Amino acid sequence: MNGIKVIAFDADDTLWVNEPYFRESEMEFCNLMKNGMSLEEVTEELFATEIGNIPLYGYGTKAFILSMIETSLKITKGNISSEKIQSIIELGKRQMNKSIELIDGVVDVLESLQGKYKLIVATKGDLLDQERKLKKSGLLKYFHHIEVMSDKREDDYKKLIQHLDIPVNEFLMVGNSLKSDIIPVLNLGGKAVHVPFHTTWEHELVSDEEIKTVGITGIQNIRELLQLV
Repeated sequence: MNGIKVIAFDADDTLWVNEPYFRESEMEFCNLMKNGMSLEEVTEELFATEIGNIPLYGYGTKAFILSMIETSLKITKGNISSEKIQSIIELGKRQMNKSIELIDGVVDVLESLQGKYKLIVATKGDLLDQERKLKKSGLLKYFHHIEVMSDKREDDYKKLIQHLDIPVNEFLMVGNSLKSDIIPVLNLGGKAVHVPFHTTWEHELVSDEEIKTVGITGIQNIRELLQLV
């Protein structure tokens, strides 16, 4: 980890809890829509709709709400009441208004690193939603720059690193998703530290073969980052 100048942190499920709220909303949606279908069937239909909509809507709660509404129309063949549609919208709004639960150790780590490195947030999702969560988190004061990306592929990281005007080997990414936070950065020649979260969206899972292609540094708690940098 020598030579690091910039440390970038993913936001959702790295700085604060996020994915469990999606799973709670998904379960409520499935229970609302399960008439004639199993929970598993509704879940599969919703996931397929979400993946199909990523190129149009990107990531985040707003995209999730639209995918739930679309899925409800598919399942019912358009025969759904306005009351149920309203329930789905309210379900999404409740999720967006959830309080922010910081991951244990995050504040201690940011306070220790601030002033020693340039700290940034590199996350993906809906701009307004992520800005709202950052403000509610109380963490904005620690970061030099906030980057809300439409996706987190190698090209997206290239643009970010060019914007930071640093060599790639001075960039360290910290996050919970091997697919979005770790592998793309390592493929570019940067450094990355994986901090797993107990719940991961199916879309973010990677195969064992993909993991073997790069050398991954992993820690179990974000506090352990202080031992590496």
